[in-house]
Amino acid sequence: MLLEARRVTRDFGAFRALAEADLTVAEGEMIGLIGPNGAGKSTFFNCLAGDLAPTSGSVHFAGRDVTRAAPEAHARLGMGRTFQVPATFEDMSVLENVMVGAFLRHPGRRAAREAAEAVVERVGMADIRHARARGLGTPGRKRLEIARVLATEPKLLLLDEALAGLNPAEIVRAIELVRQIHAGGITIVIVEHIMEVILSLAQRVIVFNQGRIIASGKPADVVEEPAVVEAYLGHSLKRRPPR
Repeated sequence: MLLEARRVTRDFGAFRALAEADLTVAEGEMIGLIGPNGAGKSTFFNCLAGDLAPTSGSVHFAGRDVTRAAPEAHARLGMGRTFQVPATFEDMSVLENVMVGAFLRHPGRRAAREAAEAVVERVGMADIRHARARGLGTPGRKRLEIARVLATEPKLLLLDEALAGLNPAEIVRAIELVRQIHAGGITIVIVEHIMEVILSLAQRVIVFNQGRIIASGKPADVVEEPAVVEAYLGHSLKRRPPR
């Protein structure tokens, strides 16, 4: 397994935000984490990424125990993540922002620039490679965040609501980008509130509620489970995903 999380628990004082969550991710999978606000999915996601240490339990990635390793150690092993709110270097160009990620594998400026150029082309930002990040709208910032992480050459990409704030047309384009990334050999775990995204992309879905995993399986099966409908989905959300 590429990623294994066992009985991951996280307490904040007397409040248990996450209780004994398990997850295994094989190379090549695309897995969705869903649940209502406060369900524990973001806490679990942050424990996987190294931004939050579990109170108990373990996380192994690429055969290494990374339970309490720093995010930088996760990145060097091949785990990359995006954030709900993209953080860009505003006065730097799109290409320069992507170079920041490329320096992880390519310490020389020329090699980092060449690697970044390839990523910018891959995500469809070549035409604006020299534009300043401060001039980008939400879709551009989301795409730039993904590009910078791709430049670290991850084995596993953790996407934290990377499609939030996009309009329907932008969501369709973003879904296609995620599919292309996955087809390129990168394993993906995605946290997303937009159910259409999960139904369209994920091969397997993990559902959280009140700090616990309440269901897992294929998207089409999970959305039919009464506990999931009651906790999160609602019959109105069983819509056909974009193709």
